[in-house]
Amino acid sequence: MSDTATITAVTDETFADEVERHDGLTLVDFWAPWCGPCRMIAPALERLAERHADRVRVVKLDTDVNQRTMIRYGVRGIPALLFFRGGEIVDRIVGAVPYAALEARLLRLAPAPLGTGPEN
Repeated sequence: MSDTATITAVTDETFADEVERHDGLTLVDFWAPWCGPCRMIAPALERLAERHADRVRVVKLDTDVNQRTMIRYGVRGIPALLFFRGGEIVDRIVGAVPYAALEARLLRLAPAPLGTGPEN
């Protein structure tokens, strides 16, 4: 999958720089091109990335060609959505879920837009 305006593709080689060293909240979509449920949630992830760009960075990792990262984080089923903050997993969702569930989880993890919370 190519990059979109709001979602970036990451690889085994770029994962550390793009996700683990990023201080803010990052949602990683572990997916594969042949995965029907992965394709089914793609529009919801795109919408989430567009509507909440001030709260979360959304990236995608194709598990067919980036198996090291998938194995490292114990991803056994896709779609798997892992939320990272400061290089650590803070939450995970496995399977296709509706947009409302994704947004609710995001708002629980990042209630204030980036740069406006009490830590800033």
